[in-house]
Amino acid sequence: MKGVVEERAAMLGEYIIESKATVRSAAKKFGVSKSTVHKDVSQRLRILNPALYREVRQVLDMNKSERHIRGGMATKNKYLKEKQIKNHTDCE
Repeated sequence: MKGVVEERAAMLGEYIIESKATVRSAAKKFGVSKSTVHKDVSQRLRILNPALYREVRQVLDMNKSERHIRGGMATKNKYLKEKQIKNHTDCE
């Protein structure tokens, strides 16, 4: 069982680096929880493969610094979509 966890940690790390993925998107892709992804890449990977851990950490730090922008864009898109729906129903 230990080997599976170690392999998953490495696969998650490589996926995050290659796709610049967030913890949430990596969890969805691999069918595990966000907590599992976070533990794998921040604790297990640090011990198993320090070089890969450092690369993953850079991507996660970048994602963390940009999250307020993504949140703002999501909110903007939500209200634009609601406005379009309202305008469409008013025209009918």
